[in-house]
Amino acid sequence: MSIGEVLAALRQEFSDVTISKIRFLEAEGLVEPQRTASGYRKFAQEDVERLRYVLRAQRDRYLPLRVIKEHLDAIDRGLEPPADLDGPPRAPRPVPDAGGFPGPESFRRDGAGLRLARGELCEAAGIEDQLLREIEGYGLVATTSEGYFDGDALLVAQTVGELARFGVEPRHLRPFKTAADREAGLVEQVTRPLLSQRSPEAQARAEEATRELGALSVRLHALLVKAALHRG
Repeated sequence: MSIGEVLAALRQEFSDVTISKIRFLEAEGLVEPQRTASGYRKFAQEDVERLRYVLRAQRDRYLPLRVIKEHLDAIDRGLEPPADLDGPPRAPRPVPDAGGFPGPESFRRDGAGLRLARGELCEAAGIEDQLLREIEGYGLVATTSEGYFDGDALLVAQTVGELARFGVEPRHLRPFKTAADREAGLVEQVTRPLLSQRSPEAQARAEEATRELGALSVRLHALLVKAALHRG
């Protein structure tokens, strides 16, 4: 959309918004529309929604631009916007699959875009920072190169926190990490011939095989634990 079309869309809710206001918010780094070769702004629907968020936060909560920008940065890291702008964005509470064994779809990297700071991870997983430090110390989670925790780390931390209620400590979980590394290595060994090929078709087959092998590996692991418990 052009800036004029954005103005028309926003004026349905914000009658006093102007082109100068939109340009000001862009200059402050709250929205970054693309530019054509001739320099004209082109706004995507995501840009319009960001502008709505900013204008609502100013109108309904009287939030300063500095705070609004912090909110937008958090949302860009995968946090959920607050309902009715009541409070800052929060990390989504993870909901593991209900019942059964995870299938190939569970191995898609849906949570890869989530980037959480330490406090955000602890709040979302329902654990204390001390427990997180122990989880890190035993190699169960780690930060990304950017210094954030991703969606996988969030699920692991939540699960370890639930195990802790039964007296299971992170130091008891080293065999799980060792087994997971070995299983992942086996999957990589099987898919390496496909990954070595450069064609997009081979890469797609490798990704699909990785998901299926990952699901089968987890299923077998769970079945073996279940069988061992039944024998006990």
